[in-house]
Amino acid sequence: MADADDTGPGPRLRAGFLPTEPDAPSVAPAGPAGGGTIGAQLRAGAAPTDTRRAWSWLGFAAAGFLAGQVVAAIFAEVTAAVAGKAGSLTAIARLSAPPEWYVVSTLFGVWVGFGGSAVLASALRGRSGWVRDLGLRFRPIDLLGVPIGVAGQYLIALMYLPFRSHIHDFTQQFQAPGQRLTGGSHGAGFVLIAVLTVVCAPFVEEVFFRGLLLRSLARLFERLPGGAAPAVAVAVTGILFGLAHAESLQLLGLATFGIILATLAYRTGRLGMGMVAHASFNLVAVISVASSSGLVHPWS
Repeated sequence: MADADDTGPGPRLRAGFLPTEPDAPSVAPAGPAGGGTIGAQLRAGAAPTDTRRAWSWLGFAAAGFLAGQVVAAIFAEVTAAVAGKAGSLTAIARLSAPPEWYVVSTLFGVWVGFGGSAVLASALRGRSGWVRDLGLRFRPIDLLGVPIGVAGQYLIALMYLPFRSHIHDFTQQFQAPGQRLTGGSHGAGFVLIAVLTVVCAPFVEEVFFRGLLLRSLARLFERLPGGAAPAVAVAVTGILFGLAHAESLQLLGLATFGIILATLAYRTGRLGMGMVAHASFNLVAVISVASSSGLVHPWS
């Protein structure tokens, strides 16, 4: 693994579905990270600029994940007290369809940890501000994320076809996380949670997983032999994305979609297309849950 003081050009990063790139100078002019893949940007001096800072970014990611769980629990306690449900919080947390106030408070708590760790990593160990350091940019071509996100749902459905007949109540179990997120809400509450799921969740999760985490792993793995760094960084990021949702049955599908999102971020060098794909993926899931709950009809 490269030492933090290495100043020579980085190795060429190439692996399967990821493009081959020419070596680039290790020091880039001031300003936003250039175009091209994340690997090219890192070799041009984008954040994290060396392995020492990459380890720091990874530490911020771990701390942010843990902090998100703690803050979510605190927010839930406070909201439960305001709602007069403090004594029932444990039972509410176990419901298959918890009330809207519980869902919203826990979502915001997790996002505080995710977003805060990304911003802090850039502020303390970054280079050009968190928007540039994490690749938060959009281009018109990023609208291709819409069909990618929709196709991702159908791809996962096909992946699970061999397991349907072997798992009792497969459909009910598979849709349980979506029902848990939106099943207890109606009317304006459902609209609020739908907006948070389709708009806010993709933004925060892409900043955390494909901004902070993917870039730190790509820097740490850049000296792997055989140009394997991109594939390993993408795969590890996708698997961690799946594990972070703590859903055993959905793990395979979430990890697969996480790898797709990480591939988009790595190849484009920005988060825009992944955010659009993630939003489209979540929108299909919300519509599916709403349809099965009778809130909307799939043909309307």
